[in-house]
Amino acid sequence: MLDYFRGFVVLIISLAVLVVAVIALLDAVRRPERAFASEGKLTKNNWLLILGAGALFALLGALGLIGIVLNIVAIAPAVIYWVDVRPAIKPYGNGRPRNQGPQW
Repeated sequence: MLDYFRGFVVLIISLAVLVVAVIALLDAVRRPERAFASEGKLTKNNWLLILGAGALFALLGALGLIGIVLNIVAIAPAVIYWVDVRPAIKPYGNGRPRNQGPQW
């Protein structure tokens, strides 16, 4: 019984790590390239590679192909992105032009 509970907890943690990693990756994809450079962060491509690798490890963890420790380590790039990078680049928007209202 304890093994089933432990497996369930590991699955929940793994899925949470995967969700956080994928959301961070998707957020980085939609941010403009100039935002990263203007704020002195790594380039957008570098962040996409780092977050993509973290998401890959998170996927492997959710599939049970790597241990829980490596799966939890996979969340580190996403946490760094959310805590340090995203607040700095958020004022630059999401790369799409803003809706200025109706065009007459």
